[in-house]
Amino acid sequence: MRCTVFGTGYLGATHAACMAELGHDVIGVDIDPGKVAKLSDGVVPFYEPGLEGVLRRNLDAGRLRFTTSYEEAAAHAEVHFLGVGTPQKKGEYAADLKYVHAVVDTLAPLLERPSVIVGKSTVPVGTATALGERARALASTEVEVAWNPEFLREGFAVKDTLRPDRLVLGVDRTRAGADRVEELVREIYAELIAADVAFLLTDLATAELVKVSANAFLATKISFINAVSEVCEATGADVTMLADALGYDERIGRRFLNAGLGFGGGCLPKDIRAFMARSGELGANHAVAFLREVDNINMRRRTKVVDMATRACGGSLLGANVAVLGAAFKPESDDVRDSPALNVAGMIQLHGAVVTVYDPKALENSRRVFPTLNYATSVTEACDRADAVLVLTEWDEFTALRPHDLDRVVRTRSIIDGRNCLDRATWRDAGWVYAGLGTP
Repeated sequence: MRCTVFGTGYLGATHAACMAELGHDVIGVDIDPGKVAKLSDGVVPFYEPGLEGVLRRNLDAGRLRFTTSYEEAAAHAEVHFLGVGTPQKKGEYAADLKYVHAVVDTLAPLLERPSVIVGKSTVPVGTATALGERARALASTEVEVAWNPEFLREGFAVKDTLRPDRLVLGVDRTRAGADRVEELVREIYAELIAADVAFLLTDLATAELVKVSANAFLATKISFINAVSEVCEATGADVTMLADALGYDERIGRRFLNAGLGFGGGCLPKDIRAFMARSGELGANHAVAFLREVDNINMRRRTKVVDMATRACGGSLLGANVAVLGAAFKPESDDVRDSPALNVAGMIQLHGAVVTVYDPKALENSRRVFPTLNYATSVTEACDRADAVLVLTEWDEFTALRPHDLDRVVRTRSIIDGRNCLDRATWRDAGWVYAGLGTP
């Protein structure tokens, strides 16, 4: 089938390449000519394991191309995926839908045959219905809007697209074209459905709520164990062993019960805030009031680590030399949006420390956000004469570190494990002062 994908960020570029991998004829569309040029040359403008191979393979096969032309895209297909960003509005909790509206406002008047716009972006509930009305008012032909939320994890985006754990499609059952929409989307995902990927057909509102509800649940689970870790610190209990014990309960499970610095990135923080904002608009703000505390707990973890660094440096960070290992919000990503690691590095610098950051993939993006920090090209360079070493992103390179790797490099053998990803007994037995979150 022929389809287009509007937006070439983490979501859009991955979806376009993977739809081509499924055998479809795909055009990726973006208003940024620089992104289009890079992708057309087989270069992914961000780090995502495995994506560049999929991209190049399908460019070479002729199944995938990129353009800035909405006219070309409108003429190419009847199915148009919408994968642009929905960032948090400045000074508000609500999602900014200007990029979503811009695509529909530009595309709809160019459509010359009955078409389907399939939303992938995470949007406030009610957006799809409004977009359908907007598109039909602008188009000279029939236009249907459906919603097919994405569930990508950065670092696993290719796998999550080609073999997701479920496919959700929301359609407007009051529209005569609803059956045709389902038929087209089932055809696009035929290979996945044949591989027994669950396909759930819902109304538009349910489909919009699935992704944000999943993110709210995961954020709550993370903040829950981090809140418990504060109690553990007050009592001498061990939050890691506690989480292991909880994880054996199949109603709870062990995943996302890792106490540490908390969550960040371009999805969880802004999605739970947008959920709160939209719930308030609908008169249901009391139903998600707990998410405000989830957010507060998460942000409190960052100041907690700054306090730990201050204690490690003798009560004051002024003039201290601090090494920060990790800048991306999670391993296997170069994304520093709302990164707890980079946020902590910046706060420590504001307290007067000399901060040197190393990350295997996120240095370039980090420099754009915090150009005043020092950046190193290796662990040993970052830790040179450090008074404290902070491990804030659990890259394999960092979890594999052993005390003898740094003994001759640092000035003071003090390490703060912001992700509880190190073996504390190993470091303490080697004479290091080890501090973790929620551990004795």
